[in-house]
Amino acid sequence: MSGRKNPSATISPHEVLKKYKTIAVVGASKNPTKDANTVPQFMKDHGYKVIPVNPTADEIVGEKSYPSLMDLPADLASKVEIVDVFRPSEELPQVAQQVVDFYKKTGRPVVFWAQLGLENEEAKQVLAKNKIPYVMNACLRVVQRTL
Repeated sequence: MSGRKNPSATISPHEVLKKYKTIAVVGASKNPTKDANTVPQFMKDHGYKVIPVNPTADEIVGEKSYPSLMDLPADLASKVEIVDVFRPSEELPQVAQQVVDFYKKTGRPVVFWAQLGLENEEAKQVLAKNKIPYVMNACLRVVQRTL
């Protein structure tokens, strides 16, 4: 892939982080050495509300973790603005479909954000068809540092 640094997006990554403050992190990690732990912690430290989504954890970065997006309680689900994804690129279409289902359930528009190195054309098509803006191949921490 050419231009490893260039995100593919239907919405400005900078605008997303300026406008939205509540992030559900799909694939958040309990392991403090992984980006899927340090990035959510960084965002939390910078004033964002982080909601970890991981079926094998009860708590990540000091926040209650949920098995899936659909398991978020209604009051919490209604606040999600960004769904940040730390899953392999080949899993992005399934996660994109979960985001579509989440949007249909909550009626709340969200931004799909796939971390640096993660991109998938099928996921883009699923999101575009359902008018869900996305950012792929970009790190929340890197973008937040440039604000």
